Amino acid sequence: MMKKLSAILLSVLLSGTLFGVQIGDDAPAWSGTNLADGVQVNFPEVLNGKPAVLVFWATWCPYCKAFMPYAGKIRTDYAGQGVQIVTFNALERGKGDPKAYVESLDFPLVAIAEADDIAKDYGVKFIPGLMVVDGEGSVVYRRGWTELPAGTKVAELWDSEVRAVLDDLN
Repeated sequence: MMKKLSAILLSVLLSGTLFGVQIGDDAPAWSGTNLADGVQVNFPEVLNGKPAVLVFWATWCPYCKAFMPYAGKIRTDYAGQGVQIVTFNALERGKGDPKAYVESLDFPLVAIAEADDIAKDYGVKFIPGLMVVDGEGSVVYRRGWTELPAGTKVAELWDSEVRAVLDDLN
């Protein structure tokens, strides 16, 4: 019983439902530098009234690497509706080259550099942090905890969850 209760509590903590931004909350405003072009980006202005997928990532994270190709496909499939992929390099710990990683991705995205403070404001303690905000900046999805290992299955799970939310918004 105690082991099951501990697992449930861990799941709730990691999903951010006790701390940080929750579904229905307004996402905190932020400003940051885009790794791709060095331009200052401001939220919620970057939304332009359209939904966005928010991804908190680090170069060393195998879950992030598994999901990023799916993020690119989401961007392509929903570009006609104005959906953006907004990413935040967080918890990097000096282990990689975020700019080179962003340049290696083959899809347009906003990639905010040195976003540890933004991650903290959103209650992201573990990456990838994955959320969807509507065009007004309200959080409509936040990924939950999973025991799936890094790889295709977890990336497909998150892809299907994000797409279902985006489909409901359009």
